[in-house]
Amino acid sequence: MTETRSAKSEQTRALIVETALRLFRERGYEATTMRAIAKEAGVSVGNAYYYFGSKEELLQTYYDELQEAHMAACRAVLEREREFAPRLLGVLKARIDTMVPYHQFAGKFFKFAAEPTSPLNPFSAESGPARAAAIAIYREVVNGSTLKIDPDFREELPELLWLYSMGIVLYWVHDSSPGCRKTYLLVERTVPLVDKMVSMSRLPGFKSVTRELVGIIRDVRA
Repeated sequence: MTETRSAKSEQTRALIVETALRLFRERGYEATTMRAIAKEAGVSVGNAYYYFGSKEELLQTYYDELQEAHMAACRAVLEREREFAPRLLGVLKARIDTMVPYHQFAGKFFKFAAEPTSPLNPFSAESGPARAAAIAIYREVVNGSTLKIDPDFREELPELLWLYSMGIVLYWVHDSSPGCRKTYLLVERTVPLVDKMVSMSRLPGFKSVTRELVGIIRDVRA
């Protein structure tokens, strides 16, 4: 009985998320209320609030699920490849693959995510779990590769790669090319450059620059 109740609860939760995303796409995020979501999903308003305390919390759940989908999508390339560049390329392509189905309404959400005080901001406390999970993927990209770099730089590189990926996402939001072809091209053309810059950090002439970069990152974070 408990298992049946739990399964039904998960189905209801998934239905609310699915309904909300559809309404956000059709009516816009601001115009969609929790009451409207509940009505369309065929549940009471109280039941909708039982699962999600606000629209922002509901949308954050979508971000979390998208992050989980990305983790699953890049698992194969991380298990197969050992060189840094192919690992990074595969992870970034997998990121785009998981986002493409939602491209038509991504722009509508972007203005809320870009608001500094919004809980949907990728740097907000509410986005902390999804952000940590994303950075963990890039840590796996680095630590599971044959890359040999300064230990301090290695420690900071995953977050730098996450910031790089956020730039890719921003470009993707505004990409109107068929199938987001230009975003894939951007990834394919920039990953070799990132690989070269990271590799150059080992050279004697660049070590001081790398240490200065690490210092800047840690000072800004503090």
